[in-house]
Amino acid sequence: MLKKNPSEELKKSNPDILNCLANLSNDEVFTPPSTVNKLLDLLPKKIWENENIKFLDPTCKSGVFLREIVKRLNKGLEKKITKIETRINHILSKQIYGIANTELTSLVSRRSLYCSKYADSKNSITKIFNTKNGNIFYQKSNHTWFNGSCRYCGANEKSYSRGESLESYAYNFIHDKFPQNIKNMKFDVIIGNPPYQLNDGGGVGSSAIPIYDKFVNQAKKLNPNYLIMIIPSRWFTGGRGLDSFRKEMLNDKRIKELHDFKDARECFPGNPPKGGVCYFLWDKNYDGECEVFSHQKGEIISKSKRLLLDDVSQIFIRDNDSVGILNKVREKKEKSFSELISANDPFGFDLREDNSYTRIKPNYKLKKFSGAVEFYYQGWKSKGLGFIENNKVRKNIDWVNKYKILIPKAWGVGDYLNDWLKPIVVGTNSCCTETYLIIGPFDKKNIADNVITYTQTKFFHYMTSIIKITQNTMQKAYSLVPMQDFSKKWDDQELYKKYNLSKREIEIIEEIKGEK
Repeated sequence: MLKKNPSEELKKSNPDILNCLANLSNDEVFTPPSTVNKLLDLLPKKIWENENIKFLDPTCKSGVFLREIVKRLNKGLEKKITKIETRINHILSKQIYGIANTELTSLVSRRSLYCSKYADSKNSITKIFNTKNGNIFYQKSNHTWFNGSCRYCGANEKSYSRGESLESYAYNFIHDKFPQNIKNMKFDVIIGNPPYQLNDGGGVGSSAIPIYDKFVNQAKKLNPNYLIMIIPSRWFTGGRGLDSFRKEMLNDKRIKELHDFKDARECFPGNPPKGGVCYFLWDKNYDGECEVFSHQKGEIISKSKRLLLDDVSQIFIRDNDSVGILNKVREKKEKSFSELISANDPFGFDLREDNSYTRIKPNYKLKKFSGAVEFYYQGWKSKGLGFIENNKVRKNIDWVNKYKILIPKAWGVGDYLNDWLKPIVVGTNSCCTETYLIIGPFDKKNIADNVITYTQTKFFHYMTSIIKITQNTMQKAYSLVPMQDFSKKWDDQELYKKYNLSKREIEIIEEIKGEK
């Protein structure tokens, strides 16, 4: 018999503690209830009237997904299971399952679902369980190390080999550490917001190790009817170690809907991931084009039904509007501007200590000396131009005595409306660290100056933004930017005319704020 009125307990959500959790800054982004319900809206409405449907959140943090599912089932099954106690007992014991990320999130999830941190507590809204876990599973697990990294998630052994008292972040779901009955159970819906990355000691953001892809792949192995997850959008075009995941996703015709948000704050408050987020509906029985929705400022600004993979660039074109603009640019059959962009570390100064990510600092001086080469490094504007021996240049030695344009390999934050590239023309007898990429080199300074005018157009930035969705901006990010005749200067009006852009297409590009 139920001690509390479960219907009333489920309604107690103002103020909602899970909204508070969603505002916390954490690598594991908590999902606000409003966002959860947008994901649940993707499912067929008839699901909520089916007492046999089983749901799994394989990455429980606050329990908000399961709680909101219970609310919907509680209402949808009113006619089939009229008694509230019987209905809630059935839903919680037969339809709702979760795998928590950590011991703490398992307790929080049970509190959200059962109104008690233990399912069999006297304070629980149901007396159906005789174990503390209920249907929210968690057990302490460890990484499986091989050659310095985890076989399952790729975590760095040096960073994540920890004592028993510390969280190892060896998530049960992707480390195959969850009960056999869940592995063998047929789930109709798998839904959640997985952890996004692990810091391996060598970087954060797009340079850290992504792990959300592993949650998606593991979920597919359970063969649900529907899979819904919200993940960072950077898998569209970039992201370390995501090549195979990207290829599989872009060729998967079971992805029925994809909702993209360039500004992740529309889904997450607090400290959202850079470059935006997306959520998708994967339907096992669907086979066709995907309906792509672009969201901005609380509205759907465009939608189209298309294949996710662009045949020419072999990437996903994020904006529906970009497809038309890109097609007009391609009609000219021009070379790619990326041919002028160097690969990473153009002069070979990115040296590391043995078995470490620690860089070996170049031995440069701040005073000019005989035979010195001008040396541009991170912070030179405030500390002064550096000077280094010519024989320290390990790559592209013939570039030293030519004009070059330096551009940072990381710029902006992945916000195409506000990010703005600030290039620098440098003269002959110069080189730079791996902080910069090179445009060029050029024999004449006026050519470099004309290239600069092109890079300062909104058109250039828009074409770059089709691929650039994170701070890191390597050579590939410029591959859809068309090459121009740099014997002359360029401005936006001339470029709009050249590519015969419509008024609407020009308005889209003009939304870019430009250099402040």
